[in-house]
Amino acid sequence: MTAFKTIYARAAKRKGGEAALKKLLPPKPDHRKLARLTDDRALSEMAKRVFSAGFVWSVIENKWDGFEAAFLNFEPRKLLHKPDEFWEKLASDKRIVRNPQKIRSVRDNAQFVMDIAAEYGSFGKLLAGWPMDDQVGLLDLLAKRGARLGGNSGQYLIRFLGRDSWIASRDVILCLRDAGVDISGNPTSKRDRLKIQAQFNAWAKESGLPLTHISRICAMSIGENYDAETLKRAMSGGDEA
Repeated sequence: MTAFKTIYARAAKRKGGEAALKKLLPPKPDHRKLARLTDDRALSEMAKRVFSAGFVWSVIENKWDGFEAAFLNFEPRKLLHKPDEFWEKLASDKRIVRNPQKIRSVRDNAQFVMDIAAEYGSFGKLLAGWPMDDQVGLLDLLAKRGARLGGNSGQYLIRFLGRDSWIASRDVILCLRDAGVDISGNPTSKRDRLKIQAQFNAWAKESGLPLTHISRICAMSIGENYDAETLKRAMSGGDEA
C-alpha cells in the first residue's frame, strides 16, 4: 500500500505547500467536548443530516431556525410526549421541508437518542467512548437502531457532531483505490468498509494524525484540485472528505 507520507506530500504540492495544506485542515477533534454533547443537539444534527440527504444542503441550512422551532428545539423527551396530531400537522408546516417520511424519522430518532442515553449516559458519551479503530461498528449501530442514518448520512453525522472520523467521499474512495486498497467504486458492503477502516487505522499509526485530517488530506491529494475558497465552502456544507 502507498505510504501516507506519499499521499501527504502529493496533497501539499497540489495546495501550494505544507503550510497551505495545514490551513485547510480543521482543529483536531476534541472527544472530551464531544462527551458533553447534549442529546437535543445530537437529535438536531441527526435531523439535519436526514433532511439534507438527497437535497441541496444550503436550503436546509437556511431554513434551520424554522426546523428548530417546529421540532421544539429537538428535545427528545418533549417530542416523544407529543401526540400523533402534532406529527401530522408538521407535514404541512411551511417552516420545514414537508417530507412525511423524514418527519417520522425525527420521532423515531428521538426514541433512539433516549434509548442510547439510558444505556451510555448520553449520545455524546456513546460517540466519545466508542473505539477509534471501529468506526464501521459505530456506523452499523446507527444504521440498525437509528432511522435513515445509514450510508453517508451516518458518516456525516458523526463528523459534524465532532467525532474523529473518516468519510468515504468520492475523492477519498479514489485515493484509497489509487493507494492499492481493493474496494469497489461504491464501497457500501461491510467487507469494503472494513478494508477502508483497516487502511485508515494503518495510516493513523504511521502518521500520528487524526482520522479527520487523514480523510481530508486523502481527498485533497487526488481528483479535482479545487482552490482554497471553493474547498472551504465545500467542507462547510457539501461533499467533503
